[in-house]
Amino acid sequence: MTDAGARLVAITGDGGAVVEPIAADRIVEGAPTTELINSYELADHTFVGEWAATPGAWRVSYDEWEFCHMLSGVCELVPDGGEPRRFVAGDSFVIEPGFKGVWRVLEPMRKRYVIRL
Repeated sequence: MTDAGARLVAITGDGGAVVEPIAADRIVEGAPTTELINSYELADHTFVGEWAATPGAWRVSYDEWEFCHMLSGVCELVPDGGEPRRFVAGDSFVIEPGFKGVWRVLEPMRKRYVIRL
């Protein structure tokens, strides 16, 4: 049985993009910028959309859970004290709360995401 009020939402990557640079105090290399298109939000704790970034590297610290699916480009996530993990178009991965390290974009990239706070 389905809920008559339930919605079906297509995540197309269309919509109002927010483009901004990475904060200067987080940058490790380059001058990366990001583009965010948040296509879906549920009760201030679940977010779905597309995110893109230009080459560069910056510090990250996750309090949230995030599923990522790479649409294009190449990036590396480097956990503090760990080895780099490279992701390319077609790859999927999860970042768990508590992850700290460096997000490095090697080629302009775009991903789809699901974030749970």
